[in-house]
Amino acid sequence: MEAILHLVHVYGSWAIFCLLALGIVGLPVPDETLLLLSGYLVFKGELTALPTALAALSGSITGVSISYLLGRIPGEYLLRKVAPFLHMSEDGVSRARAWITRRGKWALVIGYFIPGVRHFTAFAAGTSDLAYPVFAAFAYSGALVWVSTFLCAGYFSGEEWSRLPDSMHRIMMIVAAAVLVVFLAGVLVKYILGRRSA
Repeated sequence: MEAILHLVHVYGSWAIFCLLALGIVGLPVPDETLLLLSGYLVFKGELTALPTALAALSGSITGVSISYLLGRIPGEYLLRKVAPFLHMSEDGVSRARAWITRRGKWALVIGYFIPGVRHFTAFAAGTSDLAYPVFAAFAYSGALVWVSTFLCAGYFSGEEWSRLPDSMHRIMMIVAAAVLVVFLAGVLVKYILGRRSA
C-alpha cells in the first residue's frame, strides 16, 4: 500500500489511470483501496476532483476493454484448449457462450462490485458473441457507477477512509450472495414453469 500511496503522490492522476487499468486486467492492484485513497486525497485537497475522477474512469474503461480484447482474440482459442480439462464438451462451451451473450452483460455491471469477478467478466464477454457496442454500454456504465461509489466513499469518509475496505468487502460479498440467490431462484422458477407447460 505504501508503494501505491507513493506513486499517487508523485504521479497523481497518471498513477491512478495506470494502476486501475492494470488492476482491472488482473494484476494484483487493490482497486477499491486505490479509489478510496484517491477520494480521500481529493478530500484533503492533495488531488483535484475532476482529473482524479476522469483518470479513475478512464483507467477502468481501458482495463476492461483490454480484458474484452484478450477474450475476443486469443480467448476463444484458449477456452477450447482448456475446456477438456474442465470436463466441458464443445456443446457446453457453446451453451456457456450463448448464456453470456444473452444474460452475461448484466454481470459486466455487477461484477465490478464482486472481488475477483470483475477481472473475469470482460474476458468472458470477449469469448462470447457479445458485440462490442453492447459490451461497452454495460461495462462502461458499470465502471462509472463503481468508480463514483468508491471515490465518493473515500471523499465523504474523510480521515476514516482506511477503515472502509474491509467493511465494504463484506457488504459487497453479502450483496453478491443475494444477487446470486435471486438469479438462481429465477432460473429455478423458469425451469419449473417450463416443465409444467411442456
